[in-house]
Amino acid sequence: MVKQELIERSPVRFLEKSVNGGLAAGEIGVLTSKKGLGKTSVLVQIGLDMLLQEKAVVHVSFNQHSDNVITWYEDIFNETAKKKNLADADEVKNSVIRNRVILNFSPDTVSAERIINTLKALAQGGIVASCLIIDGLDLKLLKSEDYKALKAYGKEANLVIWFSYNVDNDDAYANDDVDCVIHLAQKPDTIQMMVLKSHGAAADISSLKLDSKTLLMSEK
Repeated sequence: MVKQELIERSPVRFLEKSVNGGLAAGEIGVLTSKKGLGKTSVLVQIGLDMLLQEKAVVHVSFNQHSDNVITWYEDIFNETAKKKNLADADEVKNSVIRNRVILNFSPDTVSAERIINTLKALAQGGIVASCLIIDGLDLKLLKSEDYKALKAYGKEANLVIWFSYNVDNDDAYANDDVDCVIHLAQKPDTIQMMVLKSHGAAADISSLKLDSKTLLMSEK
């Protein structure tokens, strides 16, 4: 399989279909689950899909060191390349990681202003992100004006935004400033991905799941 086929047949295409076409510029998606069910893996798969399309990704982690996040990208890419028999895998990997920036932020100093200023600085340096991933942040630390500022900048900069958020149960995460919510739930033999909110539409059960061993997305 060549890179273009990998993009076209990516499980992220099924994810986009499940949420009415995916996120548009300025929209925010949130992955929720109990701790340790695979939210980071899904975020990395979304990030890798963007990178394969030659779009820049900024991945901000609040709960892992940069080396750990890099390992996630390495492992997910290698597992995907092996599963899909990707030709010239090493060459493809080296070409896509040039468009990836991994940052560590402290929750003590988090604000929409700081995140936006960081993105603007990166853009001035030639890295114009198409996707912002924020992993491990307690979303209770953000105020409604933070979401609105991020959405406004995302629309201006043609940027989509994905968060992860730990929850204690399978209840829907409610936030009027969020456009899409996908919940990961442990089932007897798999991890089910359930669309709880999609652009204001009623909740819908997706056909997506995570492989319990590889944590790769796949369609039922």
